[in-house]
Amino acid sequence: MALHPVLETVTNRIIERSKPSRGAYLAHLEAARVKGPQRGTLACTNLAHGFAAFPANDKLVLKEVKKPSVAIVSAYNDMLSAHQPFERFPEIIKQAVREVGAVAQFAGGTPAMCDGVTQGQPGMELSLFSRDAIAMSTAVALSHNMFDSALYLGVCDKIVPGLLIGALHFGHLPAVFVPAGPMTSGLSNSEKAKIRQLYAQGKVGRAELLEGESQSYHGAGTCTFYGTANSNQMLMEVMGLHLPGAAFITPNTPLRDELTKAAAQRAAVISDQGSEYLPVGHIVDEKAIVNALVALLTTGGSTNHTLHLVAIAKAAGIVIDWNDFDELSKVVPLLCRIYPNGEADVNHFHAAGGTGFVIRELLDAGLLHDDVTTILGKGLRAHCAEPFLGEGGKGVVWKDAPLVSGDDKVLRKVDAAFSPDGGMVLVKGNLGRAVMKVSAVKPQHRTVQAPALVFNSQEDFMDAYKAGQLDRDFVAVIRFQGPRANGMPELHALTPALANLQDAGRKVALVTDGRMSGASGKVPAAIHVSPEILAGGPLGLVRDGDIIKVCAETGTLEAIVDSAVWHARSMAHADMSVNHVGMGRELFSMFRNSVSEAEQGATTFPLPSPIATTVNLHEKEPVGNTVPGSDEDFSTKKDA
Repeated sequence: MALHPVLETVTNRIIERSKPSRGAYLAHLEAARVKGPQRGTLACTNLAHGFAAFPANDKLVLKEVKKPSVAIVSAYNDMLSAHQPFERFPEIIKQAVREVGAVAQFAGGTPAMCDGVTQGQPGMELSLFSRDAIAMSTAVALSHNMFDSALYLGVCDKIVPGLLIGALHFGHLPAVFVPAGPMTSGLSNSEKAKIRQLYAQGKVGRAELLEGESQSYHGAGTCTFYGTANSNQMLMEVMGLHLPGAAFITPNTPLRDELTKAAAQRAAVISDQGSEYLPVGHIVDEKAIVNALVALLTTGGSTNHTLHLVAIAKAAGIVIDWNDFDELSKVVPLLCRIYPNGEADVNHFHAAGGTGFVIRELLDAGLLHDDVTTILGKGLRAHCAEPFLGEGGKGVVWKDAPLVSGDDKVLRKVDAAFSPDGGMVLVKGNLGRAVMKVSAVKPQHRTVQAPALVFNSQEDFMDAYKAGQLDRDFVAVIRFQGPRANGMPELHALTPALANLQDAGRKVALVTDGRMSGASGKVPAAIHVSPEILAGGPLGLVRDGDIIKVCAETGTLEAIVDSAVWHARSMAHADMSVNHVGMGRELFSMFRNSVSEAEQGATTFPLPSPIATTVNLHEKEPVGNTVPGSDEDFSTKKDA
C-alpha cells in the first residue's frame, strides 16, 4: 500500500527540519559505541566493584568480558498499582538471560509518581518534572558503563517517557521496554464517572465516592481507562520497543511471565555481542516518531503526549511540533472507542483485537511506515500479532491479529472508522497556541463563544462552583498553571463540575496553560496554552467578561476584544510563592527556571548539538580476551 500523501509530506518535513540535530545525535551515538562488551573499557578496579556482589557463575561471565551484560532499570514501587508487579520481574529476567549465556544486573531504580494519588494535591506540581528526573535517574543507572543493552520496566504517565528519554541518551545501547499489564476490569468507567458527577453535585457522600473508586481501582496493574499510562503502552508497541501484543496482558499470569522472559532474552540477542545489533537510537528515528503520532491519534490517546512525544523526539535529535499533530489528525481515522472516548476499557480493547489489529489496519491504509526497525528487526508488520502461551504453557507463540474486530463498538477497521479524523486539534489566535482533544466531544459542543471567567487555580474555580456562581454560559480561563508557574499540574478536579454544567444545558469550555490529559472527556478544553504567562503569553491579558471564542472546527482560540483595549492592558500577576515551597517543590526550582514552552516539550533538556572533535570510540577495545591483572593493560585507541 502506498503511503498516504499527508503522512509522507509530514515525515519528509520532519526529516528535513531535523537534519542538523539528528546528525549530531547519530554522531554522539556512534562515538559512544565500543568494540566488544562495554565493560571492556573499565579498569580492573572499576570492574571488580561492578560485579563484587554477584553470584560466582554470573561473576565469571562478567569477568571474561565476552558475553553481554543486560541492565535492568526499573520504576518499581508498591504504591503504583501498575508498577507493583515489577517486584517479581528482576529474578525472572536474570534467570531468563542466564539461559542465553548472558548476565542481567539491576542497574538502578527511578522515581515513579502516581498521578492518581497526587491529583489535586501539592505533590502533583512535581509530576511533569518527574519525567526529566526519571531520565536523569536512568542516566545515573547506565553511567557505570557496565551494560550492553537494557530492559526498562515502567508503565505510567511521566515514567515511560522519562525512561525512553534516558534510554535515548544512551542510544548506542539496545532497549526493550517491559510492561506489567492492566488490572482486571472492575467498576465500569461510565459508572465511575457518574458517581464522581453525583459527588460534585453533593448528591452522594465521600463514603459512596470512595467505594466507587475502590471498585474501579481494585488490584495490581494499570488503571484500565485510556489515559496517559495506557497511551504509553500503545506507543511503545507501535514504535517497536515492546514485543508484539505485550502491552495489555494482565499481571501475574503465565503469559505475562513468559513475555517478560522473552523480552529479557531479546535484549541479550540484540546487543552488540548478539546476532542482531539494534541500538535504540536507530530504532527511534523520524518514521518511528511519525508512527507514534499516528497511533496516538487513531486511538484517541492522551493529550499529555503533545508534550511527551515532542520531548522524546528531541532526545533523539528529531524536531516535531503541534502542526505535525494537527495535519496528521485531519487524515488519521479514529479506530477505537476506549474510555473516556467510549465505554470500554483496555481489557475490552485487547479482547476485541488490540494493538496488532490497529497496526495492521493502519499499515494496510498507508497510514504507518512499515520500513522501520523494531526490536524484532526490519519491518513493523511483524507487530501485527497477538501473543499466546506456547506448548505446555512454556514460551510465547505469536499468531496473526484477527481480521475482524471482536466488538465494533470498541474497535473498527479503517473503512468503518468512528470518525474520519483523529480528534486532536491545534487551536490558535491572539491567546496563543493550544491543543484540544475532541474525540469524546460531541459536535454541538465543539464551538463555544462566551464571556470569560478568570481563575488563578482549579481550587478557586471549584469554590465558585460550590457557591453556585457558575450556572451560566462561560469560558473558564485557568491561568498560571504552566510549567514555569507551578510545574503544570493536571486539572482533573474541573472535569466533573464542567460536565455537570454542560449536561444542564450551559455552553461551557476551558482554556488553560495547564494539563488535562486523557481524562479531559466530553467538555471542550483548549489546554497547554503556549506560551504561558510567565513566558510572556497573552493569556495574562484576559479579564472577566471578555468574549472568548474556542472553536475546534476552525482552529480558533481568540479573545474578541478591541485591539486598542487589548494592547493597552498590562500582564496579570499572581503570587506563586505558595506553589514553590513544601512537598519538595523547592527542590524543583531549577526545572521551573529552565523549562521550555509546552509546544517544545516542556523539558529542561536541549537538542543534541555537534561535538567539536569526533572521538571514534568504535575503535576502543580491551587488550586480550580476559580481564588483565593491572589497569595499565587496558588501552584506548582514539582517532582525533
